[in-house]
Amino acid sequence: MLSMKLSNILAMGLVATTQAIPTNRNQPKKQPNFVYIMTDDQDLTMNSPAYMPHVQASIKDKGTFFANHFVTTALCCPSRVSLLTGKQAHNTNVTNVSPPWGGYPKFIERGFNEDFLPVWLQNAGYNTYYTGKLMNAHSIDNYNAPHVEGFNGSDFLLDPYTYSYYNSTYQRNHDPPVSYEGDHTTVVTAEKTLGFLEDALASDRPFFLATCPIAPHANIEPNALAADGDTLMTAAIPESKYEHLFEDVRIPRTDNFNPKDSTGANWIKTLPLQNQTIVDYEDHYYRQRLRSLQGVDNLVNALIERLESSGQLENTYIIFTSDNGYHIGQHRMAPGKSTGFEEDIRVPFFIRGPGVPGGRVDNTVTTHIDLAPTFFELAGIPLREDFDGTPMRVAEESRGVVHEHVTVEYWGSAPVEGEFASVASPLGTKRNTYKSIRILGEGYNLYYSVWCSNEHELYNLATDPYEIQNLYPGQSTNTTSTDPHLFNRDLSTLIPRLDALLMVLKSCKGSTCLKPWDVLHPGGFVQSLSDAMDEQYDRFYEEQPKVSYSKCEQGYIIGSEGAQDVLNWEAWA
Repeated sequence: MLSMKLSNILAMGLVATTQAIPTNRNQPKKQPNFVYIMTDDQDLTMNSPAYMPHVQASIKDKGTFFANHFVTTALCCPSRVSLLTGKQAHNTNVTNVSPPWGGYPKFIERGFNEDFLPVWLQNAGYNTYYTGKLMNAHSIDNYNAPHVEGFNGSDFLLDPYTYSYYNSTYQRNHDPPVSYEGDHTTVVTAEKTLGFLEDALASDRPFFLATCPIAPHANIEPNALAADGDTLMTAAIPESKYEHLFEDVRIPRTDNFNPKDSTGANWIKTLPLQNQTIVDYEDHYYRQRLRSLQGVDNLVNALIERLESSGQLENTYIIFTSDNGYHIGQHRMAPGKSTGFEEDIRVPFFIRGPGVPGGRVDNTVTTHIDLAPTFFELAGIPLREDFDGTPMRVAEESRGVVHEHVTVEYWGSAPVEGEFASVASPLGTKRNTYKSIRILGEGYNLYYSVWCSNEHELYNLATDPYEIQNLYPGQSTNTTSTDPHLFNRDLSTLIPRLDALLMVLKSCKGSTCLKPWDVLHPGGFVQSLSDAMDEQYDRFYEEQPKVSYSKCEQGYIIGSEGAQDVLNWEAWA
């Protein structure tokens, strides 16, 4: 049982600190605090944040909504490691959820335990705290081999109990793991989060507090297997008091939800139309996710109330986001993530804090790779040269690089969840390796991908927001050779530009990830896709190497990913 109920903690904390801490205006400005809330597998395109009233009123409405915020790998462990290092997954080489390609052992093997965000923040004078899920394959067997570095206080969820809503195991600091069987994991995470907040507030040092509950991730009981032998992943389990909510809510019936005609490429285009039994189950699955998020919403409210009573709210940046997006039924897919579709890569990102305008929607393109640089800039720490990202324009004085592209990449199998996972062609889902780019510029809104099967996808989201019509020649029965909305030119001139851009980004490092056109045009005359569409460059792009694969690998094996180098205009011309 819990050592102390959440309500008791809240009451004790508020009674003890009802007066704000006085400040001296003549003192040097204190570095800001950070409270970071990250859910697991939360969608944005299905509108789940709208069912979290405290998140809406206290973070989104009091701050800025970055409406074009993306992950660069739509899978939790690679996404989390990229976020904590500021590097693309092809540079961390943590590309999956378990060894040999990912998970905590891979994180350790790659040397990141001594060289990631909390360590850097500690070196800059911060106290750091973390509770909830860190990453996959962080388990009761390896939590101390070695212990996670960089935190003044930590209380991690551990495998194989990470996703069991009523049978979780946590491991505090360097103590042995403790089972919380019988308690709801979100309540446990909330208690631990508020305890660490008290520790943070008791110090004069600035603090970074991360809380990462598992909701609305699927429930996984240890050793539970599906009929095909894969891990059994069932609907999220909410606290009992929320079980009655949202009884009439359904998944938004967008054009790509269980479409009459197949869509996509590779294994996705082989999926059968879902019957009514499956659709009804998916609606239930969606409702369970919404219900599971209510405890997280209450945690957000408790954090903000405590910060306000302490007098620290106005000096604290509060961020709400998720490690990746999620799909349920779109393109006929069973519940899951891992694709490059909007459902999986576009995630909620709300931030409030010092100098952040309230009620603002920011449409610049941002990614999880930009988070570590953003923390650095807001804390006044010099940026690292090995960051693949750039500070988000949280405040007007930000010096972040505005970019129009997102590099989206994936290796290995696509996880398929729910009681009807078998409808998602398990054999095909093992060939889910791809490289892609998401581009949002003045007058264009595109997604372009190359699968390890060497199939291609091209969507114009300005006219096809649900990514139904694949414009790539020969890849779809709905294909046309032109799109009058794209530069008024034949697609045969656009696609080589996209290939060249993806060629640079698929193995970019540092500044080349932010300014890929400088690799192709070192003179600096081309800074966007629109610039590159100038007719004088047509033959230059036609002669560029193309993105291709020789094999569908389960991890990042560069020898299977075709050519790596591009031509540059100055040398070619």
